[in-house]
Amino acid sequence: MKLFIADRPAHRSRHLGLWILSVLVIVLVGMGFYHVYKPLPPGVDFSGPERSATEVQFLADRTFIKANGERYTDQQIFDAVFEMIAGARRFVLVDMFLFNDFQGQLTETHRPLSDELTDALIAQKKRYPALDIQVISDPLNTLYGGRPSPHFAQLEAAGISVTLTDLTRLRDSNPAYSAFWRLFIQPFGNNEGELLPNPFGKGRVSLRSYLAMLNFKANHRKLIIADDGTQLSALVTSANPHDGSSAHGNVALQFNGAAAWDLFESEAAVLKFSDAPVPIPEIEQISESSSNGLTVQVITERSVERASLEMIDGAEPGDKLDMAMFYLSDRDIIKALKRAAERGVSLRVLLDPNKDAFGRKKNGVPNRPVAHELVDAGITVRWCDTHGEQCHAKWLMHRGADEQSTMLLGSTNLTRRNLHNLNLETNVILRGSAEAEPLQRGWDWFEERWNNRDKRNYSVDYAQYADERIWPRMLYRIMEATGISTF
Repeated sequence: MKLFIADRPAHRSRHLGLWILSVLVIVLVGMGFYHVYKPLPPGVDFSGPERSATEVQFLADRTFIKANGERYTDQQIFDAVFEMIAGARRFVLVDMFLFNDFQGQLTETHRPLSDELTDALIAQKKRYPALDIQVISDPLNTLYGGRPSPHFAQLEAAGISVTLTDLTRLRDSNPAYSAFWRLFIQPFGNNEGELLPNPFGKGRVSLRSYLAMLNFKANHRKLIIADDGTQLSALVTSANPHDGSSAHGNVALQFNGAAAWDLFESEAAVLKFSDAPVPIPEIEQISESSSNGLTVQVITERSVERASLEMIDGAEPGDKLDMAMFYLSDRDIIKALKRAAERGVSLRVLLDPNKDAFGRKKNGVPNRPVAHELVDAGITVRWCDTHGEQCHAKWLMHRGADEQSTMLLGSTNLTRRNLHNLNLETNVILRGSAEAEPLQRGWDWFEERWNNRDKRNYSVDYAQYADERIWPRMLYRIMEATGISTF
């Protein structure tokens, strides 16, 4: 009898522990489920109308190897960005994912884009004190609160508004971890620390910076909006003002008119859900008609996937479909490419080999297992010939038998995380005659890279980085399905 009585407290304690554990599991599962499917903030997954466009330019940053074996760069994108800033008198909005001087383990010196952009914005603000400048960026640039950004501090000291995107309002791409983070880590915030090395550059940061990073989500947009004295102009790109990325290959589209206002509308949504004031540009909206037949459409988040699938599935036998992509892993896109090949569409896919990341070596996932799958389906694949830099463009073009072209470009990699309303992304679609200058320039850009024109080496055959092993294929599929990945 005494033994029975002595066992009762231990028995109750075990039951209480199991009950608490069960409740905790239910809470974590429920929290994970909710943050995967919760309503999006208003204005996310934006698809603007097709807008008539007059002043449109295709721009590119090129890195290549010449016959003498030396690497060269030829850059256009941020030179155009700085010209836009210099021409602004009333309004500038910059939304850039990576805005820092981190270089990782790179030993070479890169162009100091973060300093150049900071200096250009401050200089223009000093020239025109009434100029309204808005900078939006990702919390990664402060290591999620663990390391202050000297660039953002300089901007704010000059009277320029800096908004770090509230990523908690977005859906979770890595719910197995993010539910735990939201419940046990997020409530305690973050601050400067010295416990661990900065994973992206010099200095040290707190453990909570690493724990926030494992959520694998971002405001991945890359764009600028500025007045040119009479109306808004805009530029959407795949390039970051990031020193370690300054040698990357990238593309951009510059345009003005009503589509620039659509872009501003999509950015106003980010300011709103990040609890920042939304400015009203004091610039007249000019409705222009174009005789060149070109249209520009602004799309964000999952609208990019829908537009990409429409382009691929709409390609008919004999049409040309070309792609240059830093990351390609989304299963719906890959299936659509294989269907297009079966229909007789002429397909060419140029991929980054996924081997370089700021001085670190990568394992080729996801592009190498995806390339193996595409080649098995009869699709021609080539690799960018990279030497430390990345083939960072996100570009797709369809040329039809009717001599009409559609070109899609911007920040969005064709991956689950980039396409499924998890990251913030911005792309633009340019439509018109294949002979129109910006579409022809886009086509020429791909042709020179595919065919290594002008004695410049941009790409190599598929065999150079072919990887047909089973384990990378398994790893890619697991990472894509679960969200436990950096792509």
